[in-house]
Amino acid sequence: MRRLFLPAALAVLLMVAAMPAAVARIKAFPPAFQTRDIATNGVTLHVRVGGHGPAVLLLDGYGETGDMWEPLAAELAHNHRVIVPDLRGLGLSSKPATGYDKKTQGEDMAGLLDALKVGRTDVIAHDIGNMVGYAFVAEHRDRVRRFVVMDAPIPGIGPWDEVLKSPMLWHFHFGGKDMERLVAGRERIYLDRFWNDFSADPRRFSEADRRHYARLYALPGAMHAGFAQFAAFDQDARDNQAFLAQGKLAMPVLAIGGEKSFGPTMAVVMRATATQVTGQVIPDAGHWLMEEQPQATIAAVRSFVDASP
Repeated sequence: MRRLFLPAALAVLLMVAAMPAAVARIKAFPPAFQTRDIATNGVTLHVRVGGHGPAVLLLDGYGETGDMWEPLAAELAHNHRVIVPDLRGLGLSSKPATGYDKKTQGEDMAGLLDALKVGRTDVIAHDIGNMVGYAFVAEHRDRVRRFVVMDAPIPGIGPWDEVLKSPMLWHFHFGGKDMERLVAGRERIYLDRFWNDFSADPRRFSEADRRHYARLYALPGAMHAGFAQFAAFDQDARDNQAFLAQGKLAMPVLAIGGEKSFGPTMAVVMRATATQVTGQVIPDAGHWLMEEQPQATIAAVRSFVDASP
């Protein structure tokens, strides 16, 4: 029987509800959005759904949750049905001990869309969300109209071996029980390293946002789940090579990089696995595109998803 790290859903919700409102720069999603908990593929996903029109699935990355997407979700909801889950193990989604390979999480997304009776969708992703998105897209190509990836590599694809040599990415190999004990009660210290080092200007990742996310990552099982996302990269690389062997992605892909982060490398990564790739670099931005340059990022995404098929 798989060990679950999640306490009762009600207890989690009460913990988050108790967070001081004064610390939250992150805005609530528009009132038209509904919040649901959807069970699929052995996990319960916390999901925000709102708007009407063609579907758009927004996938968050590590150090954040689906909350990161509020400004983009509010904009897209004018003419799209917007679906924003917390990934397995992150935010208010459940935190099983296993299942953090991206192929499994891609099937989380397929089950989520099935539960919402969504056929085709655009996929917009950042960081770990890129990897989950790629696995979903590669296995369900007929369900995806357009794919946006933002500022993180794909395991096993393109210059992956060179990416792994960067000393900035030591956290890819940091984990295990001792590491979980090391950061227990110190989640904010650990996460500040990401928010500071991967920003063009750390001041743009606000203190309110840092407190918000640090509280969520301090929930039982959250840091275990985070470490597990990275520990799965070797398996992800093998799975992605198998996806690539089936042929490159044919749908249009937008590869966005922050100027002070992955920049044009995002397009290099995606051209190794897709035939219709548009690259875009967001000026004066690091990794945290939605915090550092939200308007430029939203404009880039909006122009791409609104383009004719």
